Amino acid sequence: MQLILREDVKSLGQSGDVVTVKDGYGRNYLIPRGLAVPASARQVARLEHDKRVISQREQKLLRSAEAVRDRLEQLSINISKRVGEEQRLFGSVTAREIVDALAAQGVTIDRKAIQLDEPIRALGTHDVPVRLRRDVTATLKVSVVAAE
Repeated sequence: MQLILREDVKSLGQSGDVVTVKDGYGRNYLIPRGLAVPASARQVARLEHDKRVISQREQKLLRSAEAVRDRLEQLSINISKRVGEEQRLFGSVTAREIVDALAAQGVTIDRKAIQLDEPIRALGTHDVPVRLRRDVTATLKVSVVAAE
């Protein structure tokens, strides 16, 4: 029996795969649980169409993320903070402050995309990774300077 998987099934395949299984396994387990549908010509054509649409959408999103990555890597933002004796910061630079500084330059990204292990607590230039997608990461230069 040939089926099209609607969800990932461990040791069988991933969503969208056309698999051949024994009749009982397909009729009694996969189809009733909504994990697969019979592989008719119409279903296969629909699957191919859906794959093309999803692929085009993913390519568009990937190009958009790469354009934002290129723009971020050309930018350098300055954040001024109050400092005390020995040039130590009062507080720290957080992801929210970086996002606000980027918004002032016309770039809008999600705060969760900023990949800071811990807030920046020192003056100077820091490279901050920004994860735009699973496979697209930019490096942003953040300069922390003393406020006067």
